[in-house]
Amino acid sequence: MQRLTVGIIGDQLTTTAVRAAGGEPLTGSPTDIAAADPDAVVAVGDTGLSAAANVGIEATVVPVDAGHSVQSIDREAVEAALTAVIEQRHETVELPVATARTPLGESRALMEFMLVTGEPARISEYTVVSRTERVATFRADGVVVATPVGSSGYTRRADGPVVAPGVDAFAVVPIAPFSTDEDMWVVPTEDLELRVERDETPVELLADDRTSGSVLPGESVRVGVESALSVAVVPESGDRFR
Repeated sequence: MQRLTVGIIGDQLTTTAVRAAGGEPLTGSPTDIAAADPDAVVAVGDTGLSAAANVGIEATVVPVDAGHSVQSIDREAVEAALTAVIEQRHETVELPVATARTPLGESRALMEFMLVTGEPARISEYTVVSRTERVATFRADGVVVATPVGSSGYTRRADGPVVAPGVDAFAVVPIAPFSTDEDMWVVPTEDLELRVERDETPVELLADDRTSGSVLPGESVRVGVESALSVAVVPESGDRFR
């Protein structure tokens, strides 16, 4: 019986567990693993899971130590969880992967996009537009757009809304706003636009903390959902509402 190929993104210490589960480990860069079209992927940590989404992994992904919002498993349970996947004894959930388009190109994020000023303690002005309707214009260090997975991260620490898994919406939260009573919003994932209004300081676009280039005054960032990451759910998976 041919062993299934299992790509590993992140900590390579899981190779032993992959072999014990009956899989053939595949290592390399996330891009190389995606190009090899493995049967399954183990993604370690939120960084590994984000990388899997960024390169467009199409195989079922087993998230390890990646947080409760993705029903991650503990490292000690990799062998049992992967055995269930290899033997087709698992379910899957689809995690939305957000796409941002700027004049410089396109980037992906599993958790969040941020527009932030490139210099410390400097603010800019931003406008949020949802379905062609202006939601707000505000001055701040930046603005974050979080998926349901990402809304339990930075936006939650900033007292922003947490979007329940499966809800087709983004959480939009100003970063260190100039006004102390600035609102936060939950908006549909269709036709969301962020605009940079001032030219006082450079503004950078970050996709899950990866730099995706600068956004100039007057330019727009259009954010939506066009793909998903298929994640395995097994008995060892955590509770996403924990």
